[in-house]
Order: sequence, then structure tokens, then C-alpha cells
Amino acid sequence: MTADTTQATEPVTETATGTDREAAMATAMEAMTETDISGGLGAVKGIKCSGVAAGFRQDPTRKDLALIVAPQGATAAAVFTQNTFCAAPVTVSRTHLDKIIELEDTACAVVINSGNANAATGEAGKQTAIRTAQLAAEALDCKPHQVLIASTGVVGVPLSCDPFEAGLPLAVAALGTDDGTDANAAQAAADAIKTTDTVSKQAAVRFTATQSDGIEVTYTVGGMCKGSGMIAPDMATMLAVIATDAALTQEAATLALREAVDVSFNRVTVDSDTSTNDSVFLFATGATPGKTITTDCPVYPLFVTALTQVCENLARQIARDGEGASKLITVKLTGALDEVDADCAARAVADSPLVKTAIAGHDANWGRIAMALGKSGADFEQEKVSIALMGLPVCKDGLALTFDEEKARQLFDELDEIIIEVDLGAGEASAQIWTCDLTHEYVSLNSDYRS
Repeated sequence: MTADTTQATEPVTETATGTDREAAMATAMEAMTETDISGGLGAVKGIKCSGVAAGFRQDPTRKDLALIVAPQGATAAAVFTQNTFCAAPVTVSRTHLDKIIELEDTACAVVINSGNANAATGEAGKQTAIRTAQLAAEALDCKPHQVLIASTGVVGVPLSCDPFEAGLPLAVAALGTDDGTDANAAQAAADAIKTTDTVSKQAAVRFTATQSDGIEVTYTVGGMCKGSGMIAPDMATMLAVIATDAALTQEAATLALREAVDVSFNRVTVDSDTSTNDSVFLFATGATPGKTITTDCPVYPLFVTALTQVCENLARQIARDGEGASKLITVKLTGALDEVDADCAARAVADSPLVKTAIAGHDANWGRIAMALGKSGADFEQEKVSIALMGLPVCKDGLALTFDEEKARQLFDELDEIIIEVDLGAGEASAQIWTCDLTHEYVSLNSDYRS
């Protein structure tokens, strides 16, 4: 790999001690010059993508190997599943990222296969993940620890190196351009990581920031993800790769990713099951000239806002594409005593099979929402609770309100997103969770998953 020529060898660091972070974050959305651009990772300068059919799946024509390459000098950060039964790629990627940080090195690529999770595969699975990094490093002229690995698919099935041996040369040959205009290559990569997903998932935004020297710089943040079932992330999502053409310090990249993930991927649930393979990767290529962003500079809140917007967009796409889902559900909870109560109460509603099936059946049964709140463990008095469904007030001060049932059924038919609003009346904390309804198709998909 050749060095990125658009970033100075010794980049100037952008700092501004005493920056009013909250004020900057409050106005950050005004800097979003384009909030819905196409191309996903392909919109980010410095990133090359490909997606090919490597033979991980029975269908030889289906893309199942994605390769995302960053330039030498790129900063990398990641978060991974907290599931104790984590997959071999998670273990290897954690080790590689730790080494990158320890050596003050950079990451060069992410290799992702679908069709086999390489989880619960023992030492053999670990060796396959290690060998995958070696193969990619040889093809890309970098070090094995600079390659991060991710897998998705069936758990407990041995994974051979053969598809990687055959597929990685194809993936390298198919790499698109890194000029921020290759939407086709990004689409191929997004298609290659799908499992039960019905659609590929991509998002990108662009924002303009004014540095402390008065110079305006426009940056892009773009990404892709996959996820449809086994979704209740804990520090990550199923799989996601996000990139920016800004230059970031390691600290800034790590903190920004954690902050964005906490209010996006960690706030989506399809079936309350945390995967063995959850991983989110972030690359900062520095391909757009500008001062390196630190956590103390005025550009940092703008970057976090843009990164969060991309993550939230992708998280919503996961919930909307939940296995068998017909509706996206957004739970907006306010009036909680503290953030912990807000999260657990909102999550109890979002995870409730009774709430989810009621929505699947177009039934405005708000009593199921009240039930879920009551079992959540949050501290509140039922006499102060108010609930609205699709904008219709259905409960106030813990008691039923008369509402138009026919209007509710009409809204269920018309709306793609069902919004549940809850005010606990106990404090000032709030939370938002995205989920989906629970249909017969979810059972069918998961009962037939391995067949």
C-alpha cells in the first residue's frame, strides 16, 4: 500500500483549550451541509471497498466477502460484543487493535465474510482468523496486526481458510477507487455482509467545520452495517464499518465512536439477543487536508454529531429490517428519575413480545406498554404516567383516555414508523430505543435458519 499523500507526514494538531463543548454540540447540526448523501463508505475519500463471491455460501453467485481498505496513516477504533461466547474474529481483532494502539501503529483493512460466524469453533477457528489477517496483509503489503477481521452467519460450524485463499485475491482485484465517488464498490461490500438482511444498509453525511485558524474544511462520514436478527447490541451492533476523511487522534477516534455507538447501535433491539460477533470499526483516513481533530478542539463536537447521525441512521435501518418486521417502532421515553431508569424503562417496552405483537396486529393496546413499564424496575408512580401511541394520547395520570380506535387502526395501516411516547413524570431523564414488531415471519425465518 502506498502512503496517503494528502495528509502531512507530521500533521498539525487542532487544539482549543476551554472550548464550550455543549454549546458547540448544540449548534453542530447547523454544520451538516448534506445530511443524506449516497455512497456509504464509497463517499469517503481514502477508502477503497469491494465485495465478491468467495464460496462461503451454497449459492456460488452470492457475494459473501467484503474488503475495506484504508490508507497508511489512518487512525482506527473499534468496539466489540460483550457476549462471553464471542467469536474468533472478535478475539483476534481485539488483539490486533490493542497492538496497533500499543505500537502507535495504524490499521489498514477490515475483512468481513458472511455465511459463517466462526463462533464456537475453538482453536481452529482462531487460527483461521489469524491466517485470514496474514493472507490479507500479504495481498495489501501491510502487517497482519494491521488487518481487522469480522464474520457473520451460522454459529458452531468450522470455517476453512479455503474461501479466503480463493476470495481475497478477487477482493483485492475488485477494489474500487478511493476518491469518494465509488458508490458501486461500496454497494458491493454492503451486499457481501448481508445474512438474513432483506436490504443492504448504508448512510453518509457531510459537514463543514471552521478550524481555529479560520479556515473552513468540509468532511464526510460514511458507513455500512448489517443486522436483522439476534439484535440487542452491547457496545456494538451486528457488524458495521464507518469511515471519515478527517484526521483524528487515537483518543478522539475511540471516544467519539463510543459516544456515538452508545446513543445509536446500543439503543436498537430486534429480539433482545446480543450476538457473538458484534463489531463496529471506525477509520479516519485524513484524506481531506485539515488539522488533526483532538477531543479538545472546536471541530470535535461537530464530528461526533456527524458520526452519531450516521450511526443512528444505520441503527434505524437495522430495526426497520428486523427479521419478519412490518413496522419500525421508536420508543421515546421522558420524565425518568435518571438515565439508568430511562434506558431500562424504554428498553422494557421495546423488548416486550406483547407490545411488539400488538403492533403487528394493529392493536392500540396501551395496557401492554404500561405492563412493560411496571416490570422494568424504573422508579416512578403510576399516577403520574402518560402514554401516547402514534400521536394519540391513550393514557394520562395512569388512567385510560378515550381515543378513536378507528383512527388508530387507520394510522397503523398508513404509518411505516410507529412512535410510542411515554412520560413517567418522575424526573428529567430521557431515552430513545428503536425496535420493530414481532410477526409470524420472525418465527418462520429463525426456525428455518440453518436449513
